[in-house]
Amino acid sequence: MNPLVHHLVTMAHNNAWANHRLLGAAATLDHAAFVAPRTGFFPSIMATLNHNLTVDWFYVAAIERGIAGLPVDPDGRRYFDPELPFDACGPLATAQREVDARLIAVCRGLHDDDLARTVAIPWRSGVAHETTVRVLAHLFEHQIHHRGQAHAMLSGTAVAPPQLDEFFCANDAPLRAADFAELGWTESMIWDPPRG
Repeated sequence: MNPLVHHLVTMAHNNAWANHRLLGAAATLDHAAFVAPRTGFFPSIMATLNHNLTVDWFYVAAIERGIAGLPVDPDGRRYFDPELPFDACGPLATAQREVDARLIAVCRGLHDDDLARTVAIPWRSGVAHETTVRVLAHLFEHQIHHRGQAHAMLSGTAVAPPQLDEFFCANDAPLRAADFAELGWTESMIWDPPRG
């Protein structure tokens, strides 16, 4: 496996794992705490997590279309209507797991020539064209940024924010073992890519 493709595969797993942990913690909040106004780019834990989800829907769909050689989706902005599709954490977490699985599948299916393939992004101002690798880098950074904000918001609740930063080091494997078991993953499925 191309080292860059393998890195993107590990980032997609990291993304899903961090979402699993963060949404697991958020799911223990009562509804009032989940929707309560808080300081952040978005005004609540609910709004922040919904934003991450809708942005994932938007970009993962665009990447899937780009890799398939399809033109821009003329209705690609539909993922933001409504802006807050879920007012409860349970269904939001289910939807996030589904799009996380799609993102992992996209990264696992990448071939070397897919990295430079053009992805058409339907912005309000017009269609932008980016390479797959740049869109993926942007998407991972976007998720990290807003997960950090939701993580900080959890600090103002009775629920302790979960540890999210022990993914890549081998000696941290025991700290993620329970999460990996819940996700149906093993260390080797991520770190021992097929050759060729």
